[in-house]
Amino acid sequence: MIGLKMAEQVNLNLILPTRGETKILNVLWELGQATVEEVIKHPSFPTRPNYKTTQTLLRIMEEKGLARHSTRGRVFVFAPCVTRDQVTRMSVQNLLEQTFAGSLTDMMVGVIETGTVKESELEELEALIRNYRTQRASSSK
Repeated sequence: MIGLKMAEQVNLNLILPTRGETKILNVLWELGQATVEEVIKHPSFPTRPNYKTTQTLLRIMEEKGLARHSTRGRVFVFAPCVTRDQVTRMSVQNLLEQTFAGSLTDMMVGVIETGTVKESELEELEALIRNYRTQRASSSK
């Protein structure tokens, strides 16, 4: 991936979260930590999720290494074990490998051809590519 140093690469043992787990992770990333009650009351959910279902998802997320808990009195407080950046990078890598057979060019053409890319975003991508090439050229000397 462009601009990744070896130390920044995603832990390949990371199990990608499901859609529901990602919604919970978004709450945990925003709050830093939360109880089940705090998760289900978060305004990011259009309708309040079921308490037991959320509790079960959090336990599964612990088994996957996506979250952990500590206790506050008699209540479990959950915190993320992965960063948003780790999940994003792994999701992109997974999409690249599974959908585009590892071809970054095919993936980028697919994104650009959706017609949803703004001119300012294309300019930003071009600048990122130029910076990447400059850094790579200077580090290989």
